[in-house]
Amino acid sequence: MRRISTEMPANDMRFSMKNRDFRLSEVQKSIGSQSRLNSLRDDPIAASRSTRLQSSTFRMNRYETNIQYARGQYAVTEGYLDESVGIMQRIRELAVQGGHGTYAKEDLSMMAVEVNELLKELVSVGNAVDGESKSLFGGDITGSEPFRASESRVSGINGTVITSVLYNGSIGEKQAEISEGTTVSVNLPGNKVFWAEQQQIFSSVSAAGFSVEKDSQISIDNVTIDLKAGDSGQDVITKINASDASVKGSMDPVTNSIVLTTTEPHQVWLDEKPGNTVLKDLGLLSDTGSRPPANLNSDVKISGGSLFDMVIQLRDNLLKGDHESIGGSGIKGIDKALNNLMTNVSKLGAMDNRIGMTSQRMAVEIEENTRINSQAVDLDMTEAALELKMLELTQKSSYSAASKILQPKLMDFLR
Repeated sequence: MRRISTEMPANDMRFSMKNRDFRLSEVQKSIGSQSRLNSLRDDPIAASRSTRLQSSTFRMNRYETNIQYARGQYAVTEGYLDESVGIMQRIRELAVQGGHGTYAKEDLSMMAVEVNELLKELVSVGNAVDGESKSLFGGDITGSEPFRASESRVSGINGTVITSVLYNGSIGEKQAEISEGTTVSVNLPGNKVFWAEQQQIFSSVSAAGFSVEKDSQISIDNVTIDLKAGDSGQDVITKINASDASVKGSMDPVTNSIVLTTTEPHQVWLDEKPGNTVLKDLGLLSDTGSRPPANLNSDVKISGGSLFDMVIQLRDNLLKGDHESIGGSGIKGIDKALNNLMTNVSKLGAMDNRIGMTSQRMAVEIEENTRINSQAVDLDMTEAALELKMLELTQKSSYSAASKILQPKLMDFLR
């Protein structure tokens, strides 16, 4: 038989007070975190929305970091390009003076010496690195100097001088993601920036009767072009012209060979996958297995030079005292190189403006996401403080009342 006692009302009171203690603890945690969501069960819909908003804000902050990195790279690159423009403008002044025909050969030789020193500085700029010691103009090959200068002796200057400058970088561009699914280049390859003329590549093999043996892929300036078995030489040209590559293909009317011409000044980058022989069969690539641009067939004819070629040619003409060449092809080549440099400066500025506008839009979105998330999860501190005081007061009152109601009696000690 169950003894009559205060156990049942005591249990009820303890349960009620524990619930009140739990509620008091939850309010205290909410005040500490300044959030009304201490766990997902507090408000599953608001918690889900807050998670999405925080994830979006995190991604946009990551994009903003990428934008600031890209803008930093642009600023450093622009500084070197501005220096190159200044050097080329000085070289043009010397070319104009030398082309007048009023200076003696000794005077032209002194101009050639200055041009030679400016050439050295241009090569130094081409091999410039950023704050992390990574090449600015090497494409996606950043650990080595993109331009290799060869030296030898020329008549009229003591010691060895630069006689050729070859590009050892790549045509690839480092990419940075600045928004969902949108990337931008953060560098400019040197074989585009430091180029002067439209390059042309003339094959020595006739494409008449040519046919692609099997499905193949060729690459021009890192743009992949798919070819089908049975495609003729003219089909290959048509597909090159329909691609995104800045190269126009044509067929020489006399030799029926393939001719590739750039649509903007840069060095053409030809390649094809192992096992494919289309470009080799057309006489454009060699079998040596070298990487571009050293993989061109030795029989091809190439026209169109780099900025360095134009400066070297001008220096040599100054040393020879060739007024006609200085004032003709010399100034023309310098002008082409200078125009290309300034075009790339403009391109860099346009890219910076673009990501600057993206950054401004991102800042507005981040602020708006933060505001909406705040509405979803932030705690009303005034209301929470009032509730905390009420809970503390009722808790104190409850414990006081319980201590008076549940006093031990004699029957509690009888068995």
